Amino acid sequence: MAKMTMIQAINQALGLAMERDEKVMVLGEDVGKNGGVFRATEGLIDRFGEARVVDTPLAESAIVGSSVGLAIGGMRPVAEIQFLGFIFEAMDQIGTQASRIRFRSQSRYHVPLVIRAPFGGGVKTPEIHSDSLEAIFAHTPGVKVVIPSTPYQAKGLLLSAIQDPDPVLFLEPMRLYRSVREEVPEDWYEIPLGQARMVRTGTDATVVAWGAMVPVAEAAAEQASKEDGLSVEVIDVATVSPLDAAAIVKSVEKTGRAVVVHEAVRSSGFGAELAAMIQERAFLSLEAPVQRVTGYDTPFPVPSIEDDWLPDASRVLSAVRHAAAY
Repeated sequence: MAKMTMIQAINQALGLAMERDEKVMVLGEDVGKNGGVFRATEGLIDRFGEARVVDTPLAESAIVGSSVGLAIGGMRPVAEIQFLGFIFEAMDQIGTQASRIRFRSQSRYHVPLVIRAPFGGGVKTPEIHSDSLEAIFAHTPGVKVVIPSTPYQAKGLLLSAIQDPDPVLFLEPMRLYRSVREEVPEDWYEIPLGQARMVRTGTDATVVAWGAMVPVAEAAAEQASKEDGLSVEVIDVATVSPLDAAAIVKSVEKTGRAVVVHEAVRSSGFGAELAAMIQERAFLSLEAPVQRVTGYDTPFPVPSIEDDWLPDASRVLSAVRHAAAY
């Protein structure tokens, strides 16, 4: 197996899907000749041509609206929104069209659409480029929300998303695009949507995270072990919607303590949903209130201070210690 970055794994997944099924196509701003702003689609236009790798105008509503029509008509489009912060221009197409066609038509029509979007901080991007908006779409029935945290996951989850009959928002943490390499099979494999990943087992506390916060949670768990003798379990949500609630509840029932970590703003973030779910389903197992470690309730800050805004291992460790000492 070759060692790949996340961006290489995504590129390979797209190539494999397009080879296997001529109905799979890619469209978005600069995805063709330039290979995408992060080169996720590099080389695909040379292999599959301009009819299946389509450079679009700078118009997110048109990208997603066209993709909805293509999907209903039998294609399997993979649309790229250059940065998740630009998705607001396509909210009507996602929230009132893609998400509702199956419901509205009583399952006569489906929208097998994947919308890829880089997101998240830690790479010093300009304004509107780093926002974490997963909670908005988790609150949109009919849309699945997937967030990989490793190259292996990115490829397997993307191939599953492309095969799914319903719209999938596939969010890619920019910080992880090239920061890690791992062995990734070069052939086809799928990771089922809706299944959390056990990253690290433990007995004293559960840390739940997704995307770029997973390695942060791992680092905090390692520190807790070395400095405090605490055994911390780390769960990667992987699919925000549909959520693998059973895996999280099972872990919290074992450890008695829960810390939820995300880089989106705190108020009404998806961590609040997880805290409520844990309280409802594992209340009698809790030895401490559920802790949340998140971004702050402000717009994403300028690059010079974003490291102070983002959750880090020290903040997660403090939350673990607070829960353990409660």
